[in-house]
Amino acid sequence: MDLFPLYNSLRIALISTVLIFFIGIFAAYYIAKAPRIVKGVLDVILTLPLVLPPTVVGYLLLRVLGPKRLLGAWVLSVFGLKLTMTWWSAIFATMVVIFPLMYRTARGAFESFDETLAYSAQSLGLSNTYIFWRIRMPYCKQGIMAGTVLAFARALGEYGATSMIAGYTPGRTATISTTVYQLWRTNDDALAFRWVLVNLSISFVVLLAVNFLEKRKSRPSGKGGA
Repeated sequence: MDLFPLYNSLRIALISTVLIFFIGIFAAYYIAKAPRIVKGVLDVILTLPLVLPPTVVGYLLLRVLGPKRLLGAWVLSVFGLKLTMTWWSAIFATMVVIFPLMYRTARGAFESFDETLAYSAQSLGLSNTYIFWRIRMPYCKQGIMAGTVLAFARALGEYGATSMIAGYTPGRTATISTTVYQLWRTNDDALAFRWVLVNLSISFVVLLAVNFLEKRKSRPSGKGGA
């Protein structure tokens, strides 16, 4: 059993999740503070990949990143890099697909933040950077953690956009999802089912770990006070 699809899926999911973690938090923080009309318009634009079919997302990315398209042709001519049909091409597709999950959950967490805590910290002379990382982020940790885990799980199982922009090449661009599809096409149901079990196991362990951490955080310390 070639383990490359597992390795490739994990590295794509991890890289995509790390990048989207910071991009999603940045977007959620500033858009949550934007005027209602601006917030509504940006919400529609940034959440659109969540409701579009993944193949449509992949097609739109090909229209932008393809070697004969404006951006793809420029990168190819200047840097000699193709933005499609490589393993890291899947990162672009995965980031677009999982961004709405991270953005929406992080924005909801920031909107539930008690701003009086920030005002009190400012009155003590604390910087906005300190307030964000030491007060706001710990307060919103549960929502942000949920968004991160959902984004990672979705990235791990992404197929539609990934298959269009990265394709399927064994040992180069194959992921668990594209491998399952190719094995099904070649009537290798036994091996396809094994990969399905691998994907289910990873997703189960990730979600179980998060539930454990959440319960541990909310568990009483057991120390009584007089």
